[in-house]
Amino acid sequence: MPHDRFGLDDLPDRPARPRTSGLTLVLDKGLSVRQAEDMLQVSADYVDAVKLGWGTAVVTSCLEEKLRAYRAAQVPVCLGGTLFEAFCMRGLLDEYRALLHALQIEYVEISDGTITLPHEEKLDCIRSFSEDFRVLSEVGSKDRASILSPDTWVRMIRDELDAGSWKVICEARESGTAGVFDASGQIRSGIMDEIVQHIDPVQLVFEAPRKSQQVWFIGKFGPNVNLGNIPPDEVIPLETLRTGLRGDTLLSFFEAPDQGA
Repeated sequence: MPHDRFGLDDLPDRPARPRTSGLTLVLDKGLSVRQAEDMLQVSADYVDAVKLGWGTAVVTSCLEEKLRAYRAAQVPVCLGGTLFEAFCMRGLLDEYRALLHALQIEYVEISDGTITLPHEEKLDCIRSFSEDFRVLSEVGSKDRASILSPDTWVRMIRDELDAGSWKVICEARESGTAGVFDASGQIRSGIMDEIVQHIDPVQLVFEAPRKSQQVWFIGKFGPNVNLGNIPPDEVIPLETLRTGLRGDTLLSFFEAPDQGA
């Protein structure tokens, strides 16, 4: 890691890419090729995948060039779950699969945050797409008024992992005000406690676009918690939170020597 030369050898351990824990999944809402390259120049070591949010891939004129930039940095890309839903509601999942292959996409997000999709049909999609892609499925609604019970969260997550999801994303939206968060962005701690009582957090990705949310998850699960919907300009700040190099976590991972010893 770049910080090795500073001699702070007691920082929290962070696994190198490719990681299975401590993931940082970045939300690209429409970066230019130059912006993506600039982000990767300083942040590639800390980016585990990039999601082209919603259906932005459809209206991005430099899509192939940007995908090449991410591939050159060995950063996997997935298209937004909303785009999956757009193809799904039109009965075009075979075409969607073909599109992913044509674009050399390795990850696929399968969600039903907006459309009504019977869960067994969603599980069939996960089983099918997991034969060719690494599946990130998403549980939770984008509708702030739709609140799943804790046992429903657990059951759906477990079923999706069993169906072939690599990780299950706990919905929060880009704003961090839905799913596992309330409308003000505060964590629904009762739901979270119930989920992790039954599901290993390593199998989950928590959407946490806000710094306060990132601090909460790092405090709860440690520096190698999996976090998603991270803005491109927040990758480096998040890494400082993970390693105790920002005031919010400076005292979390370091115990000062006993001066009386």
